[in-house]
Amino acid sequence: MSDLQLWISAVQIGCFFGLLALSYYVVLAGTGFFNFAIGTYAMVGGLCAAWLVINHNYPLWPAVLIALVATVALAAVTEVAVVRPVQRRSEGSELPALVAVTAVLFAIQQLGGVTFGYTTLPGQNLWTFHSIHLGSSIILPSALVLVVTTVIVFFLVAAWVRFTRTGRVLRAVGDSRESASLLGLPVGRIRIIGFALSGLLAGTAGLLFAPKAGVSSSSGLDWALSGFLALVVGGTASVWAPLVGGLILGMLQIFIPFYFGGTSLPYLLLILAAVFFAFRPQGLFDRRVRV
Repeated sequence: MSDLQLWISAVQIGCFFGLLALSYYVVLAGTGFFNFAIGTYAMVGGLCAAWLVINHNYPLWPAVLIALVATVALAAVTEVAVVRPVQRRSEGSELPALVAVTAVLFAIQQLGGVTFGYTTLPGQNLWTFHSIHLGSSIILPSALVLVVTTVIVFFLVAAWVRFTRTGRVLRAVGDSRESASLLGLPVGRIRIIGFALSGLLAGTAGLLFAPKAGVSSSSGLDWALSGFLALVVGGTASVWAPLVGGLILGMLQIFIPFYFGGTSLPYLLLILAAVFFAFRPQGLFDRRVRV
């Protein structure tokens, strides 16, 4: 495998991790809450579309639409039926809600296995065209679609957060829910929008990445941890910080096993997480809270 092919794979995986981290970022920016069920939304997006196409002969784009609607609905239900009532009963304490949303992660993963089966399904290519040859290296259509879509999505989310009223209110609610309530801002509706958008982003990420290695009902937990670690590395200074973290994590995911062996990857990622939690918990780029 050439060095260029390694970089192509690293960028592809990094963009996937970046999209997952962006899903975390949107919820965190709008609610001040880590939604650890993000990975299972991505799993449902990729698995549902593949299951509908392969097992039930659905046309591709209707299957994609159904999968994305399912991820948005799951995210919105997580906020309305789990996070909000648990936070209300615990008087705003974060720990009970974190425990509850972790339970949601495992519940969705088990439900995915019961609904879609426990075997790995091949992801569906959203667009098909000839592969691009760069010397001995090949850029597959699925890789190019993932990278291009990731850049477009980050531009759109950055513009939405900065220039639209809803985006600005989202940041205001995330900075201080109490202050936003006193100002009469629609905190409840904004929280649902934040969760729903994160579900859409995660579902899109799962759909785009599934063609690389397939998707199964056990993918959710690994993807949740990868997206969270990408956010930890990148930080929350801006919308683009999760992409930086995702690309760094993607490079580590490819180059560490190639040069040091596959068994070294979990240990080095654990060391990376420990270093960031201990010495740089705000990530590479820190978010400044407006007052």
